[in-house]
Amino acid sequence: MTQVITNGATTADARHRVAQPRGGSARDRWGRRLPLLPALIFAIVVTQVPFLVTLYLSTLSWNVLRPGERRFIGLNNYGTVLTDARLRAALINTVVLTASAVIVSLILGLGLAILLDRKFLGRPVVRTLLITPFLVMPMAAALLWKHAIYNPAYGLINGLIGGTTDWVSSYPMTAVVATLVWQWTPFMMLLLLAGLQSQSEETLEAARVDGASPLQVFGYMTVPHLRPYLELGVLLGSIYIVQTFDAVFTITQGGPGTATTNLPYEIYLTTFRKFEYGEAAAAGVIVVIGTIIVATFALRVISSLFRMEEGR
Repeated sequence: MTQVITNGATTADARHRVAQPRGGSARDRWGRRLPLLPALIFAIVVTQVPFLVTLYLSTLSWNVLRPGERRFIGLNNYGTVLTDARLRAALINTVVLTASAVIVSLILGLGLAILLDRKFLGRPVVRTLLITPFLVMPMAAALLWKHAIYNPAYGLINGLIGGTTDWVSSYPMTAVVATLVWQWTPFMMLLLLAGLQSQSEETLEAARVDGASPLQVFGYMTVPHLRPYLELGVLLGSIYIVQTFDAVFTITQGGPGTATTNLPYEIYLTTFRKFEYGEAAAAGVIVVIGTIIVATFALRVISSLFRMEEGR
């Protein structure tokens, strides 16, 4: 009889659990979500409301020097932005600047990660020193390179080679790219070092025992293993470097001419030099849309990376 009652109670409990929603009652779900509401509201106010205001401004013909002539013009500002010669040049400079900095810093980061993956005396100290550039503020890094390294009178480069070359004027794009590479190589190094240290030592040792050379192990085993980390480095680096303003503003002021004027700096000039708020807002919206597209690919790569780690 006890067994029958017990089985009946068990059956009733099971039916009750099946009838109850998987996520619990509505009260339980809101109880879990309530602590997150302040952060969600703050994120909406800080990010989404300004973006909606920017969308509205991008539909206006608004020059601060002519405050009484503000009027709605629809999508005309977007047409102006997409056909403007300066903005096309800024777009090309942005692509060149971002691609160069990401590729070079990724290659250097891979080399440094391979070195730090080996055991040697003083490795923690070397690793700390190599990480340091990534901890320097972007504006401080740009000022350091402009005055301590590129200066034609007392800069480090001319001090070492004994020349008087004005590196910023002669090689403006290279000067900006070198600064960004110095700052972003540690990020790539840490990312790829994490990938190298997650590789199975037993698999590598088995390949060496089977007669594979170090170059073959690297080409056929290490590089495929690092592919998600390389893709993640390219995408995250692109998202951040495409927004570069500090180095361009501090080192070259976008010059000579428009040689290093990228999209963020061109938006700054349109806003605070031309005072065309509508055009600047339209250009900002276009940059945000492009960044969202890149960020979407980045999130997909991150998700695939996490799924790969969970499957191990």
